[in-house]
Amino acid sequence: MLKKTLKYSILVLLTFIIIVVLFLTSVYYGVFGPIHSVKELKAFKNQTATLVLSEEGELLGKFFAENRTNVKFEQLPEHLINALIATEDARYFEHDGVDSRSLFRVLFKTILFQDKSSGGGSTINQQLVKNMYGRKNHGPLSMLINKSKEAFLAYRLEQIYSKEDILTLYLNTVPFGENVLGVEAASRRFFNKPVNETKIEEAAILVGMLKANTYYNPRLHPDNAIKRRNVVLSQLEKYNYISSKVKDSLQQIPLKLDYANLESQGPANYFLVEVKDELNKILKEYNTANGTELTVDNDGLIIKTTLDLKLQQEALKSFKDHLSVMQKRLRKQYKSGTSLKTLNNLLSKELKQLKTTSNLEERKQIELFDWEGMYTDSISIKDSIRHSLTLLHAGLLAIDPQTGAVKSWVGGIDFSTQQYDQIFAQRQIASTFKPILYTAALEQGITPCSYLDNKPLIISDFDNWQPNNYDNSTGGNYSMAAALAKSMNIPTVNLFLNIPFNNLETLWKKLGFSQPLQKKPSIALGTANASIYELSVAYSAFANGGYKIKPKTIKSIETADGKIIYKNEFSHPSEKNRIISKNSTILLTKMLEKAILEGTGRSLKNIYGITIPIAGKTGTSQDYADAWFAAYTPKLVIVTRVGAASPRISFNSGKNGSGGSLALPLVGKTLQKMQQKYSESLTPLPPELSEALNCEDYLEDSKLNLFFENLFNNNNTTLEKEQRRAQRKAERQQRRNERNAKRNN
Repeated sequence: MLKKTLKYSILVLLTFIIIVVLFLTSVYYGVFGPIHSVKELKAFKNQTATLVLSEEGELLGKFFAENRTNVKFEQLPEHLINALIATEDARYFEHDGVDSRSLFRVLFKTILFQDKSSGGGSTINQQLVKNMYGRKNHGPLSMLINKSKEAFLAYRLEQIYSKEDILTLYLNTVPFGENVLGVEAASRRFFNKPVNETKIEEAAILVGMLKANTYYNPRLHPDNAIKRRNVVLSQLEKYNYISSKVKDSLQQIPLKLDYANLESQGPANYFLVEVKDELNKILKEYNTANGTELTVDNDGLIIKTTLDLKLQQEALKSFKDHLSVMQKRLRKQYKSGTSLKTLNNLLSKELKQLKTTSNLEERKQIELFDWEGMYTDSISIKDSIRHSLTLLHAGLLAIDPQTGAVKSWVGGIDFSTQQYDQIFAQRQIASTFKPILYTAALEQGITPCSYLDNKPLIISDFDNWQPNNYDNSTGGNYSMAAALAKSMNIPTVNLFLNIPFNNLETLWKKLGFSQPLQKKPSIALGTANASIYELSVAYSAFANGGYKIKPKTIKSIETADGKIIYKNEFSHPSEKNRIISKNSTILLTKMLEKAILEGTGRSLKNIYGITIPIAGKTGTSQDYADAWFAAYTPKLVIVTRVGAASPRISFNSGKNGSGGSLALPLVGKTLQKMQQKYSESLTPLPPELSEALNCEDYLEDSKLNLFFENLFNNNNTTLEKEQRRAQRKAERQQRRNERNAKRNN
């Protein structure tokens, strides 16, 4: 009986061994699908995120199909390696890729006891293979087949790579949840630092997440993460990497995260969209010229941008400090009176256009933006639209006028909930248009000391349209310089009537504006539409001596292996890019400096302490729908606009809604700590123009002039008549200029 039992046991064992050998042989030779070859293992390459850096080299964000940043073994701290080995594969340096004892334990449990959950036993090599190629479904045998394949490949890895290389590859491929792959990306996400700067307790958190990256996520489940961290620290003690005393001390440290999700909370997310667009164009040209296939998302490029992160941070801070106050004031205004009635009427129209069958009063949990932080509230569709209608939007763009390098780009108040970039929004530009009109006048030969009539004016062929000054004053005459500095409307319209419209329209197009300029007198006061982007380009020509520039965001592009494939030297534009004469820009700048020192922009110095030489112009569109401010030095042009999504939602007075009250403070607060960096003297007047602004701002009408004006009541005119007169005058001036040029030659 004993012999028979022994014989039967040996037969069963031999049968089992034969089955196992046949099974492993069939796996090895690809019966259940091919196993990756040595060549394929050597060629394996992680998809790596492209890193986008500020001009200082600080990380702004990433472009990726997989959010991963590869690091080298030298960048991995020793305590991280120790924690990984102690927790995941204590015999790592003893086996050849497969820990036979653990593997056979799993095989026996699965086959003999049908324990499908009998995972474990995988070495770091085997886990790496799983991370590299994933697992396939083979039905009931999935676990066995996948584990066997991973064992074969784990062994092959040992033939190709060193132990250090395998650890590096593993830590660059391992998932940490939240669409984060690799320990470098995880370190930056949870601790806002590169992995080589992590402390031992932080490394233990990261290693602990490998067991179950959601359950042990320190942001979502901090208690679970701490418990798992302490397990990792105990493993370090168990294998003599740290002492018991150190372990006890580290386990008492509270969890400290510095969570940094750059994808939704980065300092320059609107800017990154523009960078990606520019990068795609550069790579397309490079790949075509070099026969390469570099991509934005997968090849680990390093993009050095033009962004001044400190200036960007000051701009973001100015948005929060100023707009948080102004938002509360606007919401308060729309809680009662005619403002509330206007809001309700607009809300009704929005709801009709929505054409939804949903219950408009049904409450749902919605994430809402607030300057104090995002919050979730239970509100109806109706209240959600009401909330969005009264939201103040804003954008700010700062560029180097000499080169076009973008220095700051704030495209909105919150990228995660308001992704439309306000830099490109087309809105009425109000009085920020006036410098364009005055430039056209200077180009025509009209001087800053030419006087402009301020008497009441009626344009009869435009429904008796009548311009009014902001303070409703009339009478007398303003020098052109003073009219611009004080943003006087009536003198500005009179100036418009004295310039051939074709001249103004040509300049408008040369400056790069995309919207057509309508031939009507109100255009003089800024009823034309333009964007912050376009206005920044135009004002750059004023700041750099008359040249057209194109904003650029990328300084250089470097491949993952350190090769520079693109570099922008940002040279000054050539003479072929000139669109305005140098003297006109010098005179205009002096006039706009006067606007800052004496006119509508004087609070920039008086309230915000901006003492550097600077020129600028405020703008307030009709009914305070949009507030603008544009300013510049030879080193920086900075333009901002503030306004609700609908022009019908606005402040009801200039105290809160004017360019000087609503937009200018954003520039003032942004420049307070940065003004010296961007300070440079404005171009002085050349000798031949030294007296160009030396005149009285305002001249009273003589009694004789007043007598004749009252006698003939000549304040009515037509645009057509004035334009014919302006054209004749311009032609005469042109002939004089040509005669003078001939004499000089």
